[in-house]
Amino acid sequence: MYEFPDALAVVRALSPDDPITLLRPHAAQRAARFFTEKFPGKSLYAVKANPSPQLLQLLWDSGITHFDVASLGEVRLVHKFLPDASLCFMHPVKSERAIAQAYHNHGVRVFSLDSHDELDKIVRATSKDGVTATDLELCVRIRVSSDHAKLSLAAKFGADPADVASLLAATRQVADCLGICFHVGSQAMSPQAYSDAMDLVRAAIVEASVVVDIIDVGGGFPSVYPGMEPPVLESYFDVIERCFEDLPISYSAELWCEPGRALCAEYASLLVKVEKRRGKELYVNDGAYGALFDAAHIGWRFPVIALNPETNINVRMTEFSFYGPTCDDMDFMPGPFILPDDMGAGDYIEIGMLGAYGCAMRTEFNGFGDVDTVTVGDEPMASLYTQIAANDIGEKQNSANMSKQ
Repeated sequence: MYEFPDALAVVRALSPDDPITLLRPHAAQRAARFFTEKFPGKSLYAVKANPSPQLLQLLWDSGITHFDVASLGEVRLVHKFLPDASLCFMHPVKSERAIAQAYHNHGVRVFSLDSHDELDKIVRATSKDGVTATDLELCVRIRVSSDHAKLSLAAKFGADPADVASLLAATRQVADCLGICFHVGSQAMSPQAYSDAMDLVRAAIVEASVVVDIIDVGGGFPSVYPGMEPPVLESYFDVIERCFEDLPISYSAELWCEPGRALCAEYASLLVKVEKRRGKELYVNDGAYGALFDAAHIGWRFPVIALNPETNINVRMTEFSFYGPTCDDMDFMPGPFILPDDMGAGDYIEIGMLGAYGCAMRTEFNGFGDVDTVTVGDEPMASLYTQIAANDIGEKQNSANMSKQ
């Protein structure tokens, strides 16, 4: 795949009429390296954030060997492209057939659950000839608060506090390894989200009086967006490690996490063309049914840059909203997106931080959705890995200097 230096070079070379996804493999590799080197445990990539086979391979090559899969489709996908990867089926509600196929056909041994019904289902589906499986690693998902997150995940899953102790005890009876997992919500803006959740984990272990082998703190690790500048990720890791070490668990217990957004948000951006301007509204050629689902449906703000080759640097900036290309009024992204006030039809915009969920949510509604992909070599619009980036640049410069000598 040909690599362009940046989005503006793509505009100058191609003058595209359709949206183009701009990939930054180095950004995904850097994020994976950060988690594998700095998180004090095992990192499972949450495949739902971006299931691109190319990204899966990049993460694997960068040290991510375990994958959080949420459906049989994701199980098959990862197993096809990474047959040696460890797959963890972390959706708490699964069909019995999906569990059976994951276990018997794809070697999945890790499953999550949040009810006695799901536990019974897993036991039945993984048994053979009436003999219960003896190699199951089962993680009981408990309900925790999403108060520190920008997007709550507290309503749908998680065992009720009144049921946790009995569910842990029952799961311990059939699990080779027993785990507790939770999810603090997407884009957690404070490490306190994890310490609060760990307090609930401690209470559950004490009440159930069981030996726990795995603590899975789930996802929620943030990225940088306009108006959302989180603390450094190391501060999250420090809090998680301290809380983990204070838990009454097995001396050999493992600590897991399930980053999705944090591993892939910086991997991709989107190049769009303005088709029309109406006041402070720009009609662009991607939208709510494409990569900008979150911008439309939950009002997520993404960073934007105007890519006009002849931009006047003295033009003042103003707030715009976007309409997407479909016939639907819901194809609307309120923003605000801060761009030069002279934006108009024919101009191009790069929309950043769309590696997470943007690529995964795209549809072909109304005949749109055909998007080309190119690789670019510049840095993402925002990054939580700036120190690693600076080190990488320094190493490249030193290498270049050495080659000249």
